[in-house]
Amino acid sequence: MNINATLFVQLVVFFIGAWVTMKFIWPPLLKSLEDRQKKIADGLAAADRGQKSLEDAKRKIAEEQAAERAHVQQLITEAEKRGQAIVDAAKDQAKVEADRIVEAAKAEATQEMQRAKDALRDQVAVLAVAGAEQILKREVNPQVHSELLAQLKAKL
Repeated sequence: MNINATLFVQLVVFFIGAWVTMKFIWPPLLKSLEDRQKKIADGLAAADRGQKSLEDAKRKIAEEQAAERAHVQQLITEAEKRGQAIVDAAKDQAKVEADRIVEAAKAEATQEMQRAKDALRDQVAVLAVAGAEQILKREVNPQVHSELLAQLKAKL
């Protein structure tokens, strides 16, 4: 064989192989590469969107937490105010009750003192009558002299 003919046949086989490769192998390979590139680009875009969404969610959560903390602090403040108001009301009520008890005790003491004075007057009247009876050496009738005894009680 001649070197030229071999070279020519090899050249023809090379071009036929190149044409088959460009016609049947290269387009699906390029399409596959482009599809893969597109998937990678879409994945990166989705990752960027996801990252941005995550940052937005974190920011939103931080805002909501701050709002909830403020709300909880407000509730605590209101509860403390209500508790203090209840304590103050209980103190006022206890003071009123204590004043009422003291007044009742004073009134009871005054009544007891008045009863003791009345009992003492009665005893003094009886003693005065007994003394007068001994002085006069005769018996004094309390029913007869009830007006005299009433006047004596009033003076005592």
